[in-house]
Amino acid sequence: MAWLSSPAALARLKVKPQTLYAYVSRGLIATQPAEHDPRQRLYAQQDIDALVRRRKTGRSQAKVAARAIAWGDPVLETAIATVRDGRLLYRGRDAIALAETHALEEIAALLWDSPDTAFSSARAAPPPSGASAKARGLAYLAQRAALDPPIYGRAPAALAREGAELLCGVIDAFAPDAPPEAKAHEALAFGWRCNATAADIIRRALVLIADHELNPSTFAARVAASTGGSLAASALAGYATLTGPLHGEATARALAYLSDAQTRGANAALTRILERAERPPGCGHPLYPYGDPRAAALLAATELPHSVAEAIARAELAAGANANIDMALAAVTLALNLPADAPFTLFAAGRMAGWIAHAMEQASSGRMIRPRASYVGP
Repeated sequence: MAWLSSPAALARLKVKPQTLYAYVSRGLIATQPAEHDPRQRLYAQQDIDALVRRRKTGRSQAKVAARAIAWGDPVLETAIATVRDGRLLYRGRDAIALAETHALEEIAALLWDSPDTAFSSARAAPPPSGASAKARGLAYLAQRAALDPPIYGRAPAALAREGAELLCGVIDAFAPDAPPEAKAHEALAFGWRCNATAADIIRRALVLIADHELNPSTFAARVAASTGGSLAASALAGYATLTGPLHGEATARALAYLSDAQTRGANAALTRILERAERPPGCGHPLYPYGDPRAAALLAATELPHSVAEAIARAELAAGANANIDMALAAVTLALNLPADAPFTLFAAGRMAGWIAHAMEQASSGRMIRPRASYVGP
């Protein structure tokens, strides 16, 4: 991240020092001490530029709402997760560091603010049948959504117990033959016939995917929860949203590219994409202008085939941006010889923890999410 001195920040913003300090106190501009002189402060250029752009576009209610829809201003308060200064934080703790040692169940308990939640005893009903892991997960959540009680008026501990059942139930749907006492990464590794090394990479992936603040599927889960729908219905809303090609299935394009590179070589695979006037897949992320730390951590922990590593490097060079989590999940799929639907399975399994956390938090607010539309018809 680029940092500006106080005079440079004031000149860029065209404000007085007290206004700059007010921006900092409100959390709108990140700051840190200068290395050469701790008495001097430096200010995040990214935050300053965002404020300048905001002033240029104006602050009418309609414009604020329009900007908020796509990577714009925050629209909901949350204590669950955030992206700050290129870092992903789960309740204030660095997600990359947590992925070194923690399992998904521990991260779920952290996100739910329920450290005593038990998971091993949560598995009960047999998993539903289905032609694919995606179909079985969808069927399981739909069955639960039709039967489970509404979310409003229930104690957090009761919701956490139900959340554990749902998380374990989805894992069972994805890996129906795994031992019932297995943790999420162990169950998936068992279903995919992976060794201990591969299971540890799966564990890391699940932790890194567990939450990403207000992404489309999480917003869908919160909308469902805001109506009082059951915890299962909220997770189902998130799961259904994840199936879209611009969200959870975005990994499919990265996987197709890397698979093509393994077969025909990185140059030929990339040329085929560029000839269609398409951007190289799996590179760049609006919230991480200096690189997706989740992808960097996951790729660093995985021994990649040379052809895959070369294809990623060439895509990054062509795109002018680092690999994101979609590319990393696709690379892990090939490195571990996982089935083609593994990226979606990993995404859905990990993100279940976040959907449930956000549903619980939204329910505690007692507010329904009901924005207005800007009518442009006759």
